[in-house]
Amino acid sequence: MKSILLATILGVSICSPVQALDLNKLLTGDNLNKSLSILSNAGDALSTSAKGLSAAQEESLGQSVMANLLGAEPLVNDAKLQRYVNQVGLWVAMQSSQPNLNWRFGVIDSPNINSFAATGGYILITRGLWDRLKTEAELAAVLGHEITHVTRKHHAKSIASAKGQQASSDLIALVVDYNNGKSGGKSLEKLGKAGSEVFIRGLDKNDEYEADINGMVLAARAGYNPYALVSVLQLLGNVSPADSSVALLFSTHPSPKDRLDNIDRVVGDKLEGYADGAETTKRFNQVKR
Repeated sequence: MKSILLATILGVSICSPVQALDLNKLLTGDNLNKSLSILSNAGDALSTSAKGLSAAQEESLGQSVMANLLGAEPLVNDAKLQRYVNQVGLWVAMQSSQPNLNWRFGVIDSPNINSFAATGGYILITRGLWDRLKTEAELAAVLGHEITHVTRKHHAKSIASAKGQQASSDLIALVVDYNNGKSGGKSLEKLGKAGSEVFIRGLDKNDEYEADINGMVLAARAGYNPYALVSVLQLLGNVSPADSSVALLFSTHPSPKDRLDNIDRVVGDKLEGYADGAETTKRFNQVKR
């Protein structure tokens, strides 16, 4: 059974079209200017409900946030790694409620342990996290968690909430400036920072718990051992809170212990029938070398 699932994963992933890997294109001024233009009608939506954001506005907001992240930490210069992470991510995303979203994945050159998602289907993990993952199933679990943040619109919801009030206000102010013809370099720079405010403040802890559980379901559907997320959280739990590489992660997420306790309460052994899913793969080991 396990070998059949693994063959299915590899076969579909290889046949799947790999999305454009050059996320650095997001850093161009033209792209950011276009984002401001598309977001020019987003003020009311951001101030009322995340459901009011159109697909184009979510895409533009995601572009701006990712451009801001990539401006600080570029992609790891390893095309093979970037292609592989896209293959795994796309396969897991195909199991989600939005399989046709224009999903893009990447590994950024940061020693910190973290992963990020943004509206529109943008997902990044850090080199620090990648270096610590031991199996493809663990990578799938991390990506499944982030994919859930996108499909459940957690970031857009946070921006529209009181918790993201500052980010929302900044975005609305930028849109007003744009509409008044005041958009310039500083406004473009602030656009990404405003959207990135959520990464600093963190999401609602219930959204993190939901991403854990649904991420496990997506991993199981993709043919992986869903309990690989437990391994990742145990890994995180063994990192000292005083370690600067986890400072942002620990300040924006429930503790690994609390997340493990929640998985035990909600999932328990309900996914045990999928525990013989794929874990490590030949291609994972090849990229890890």
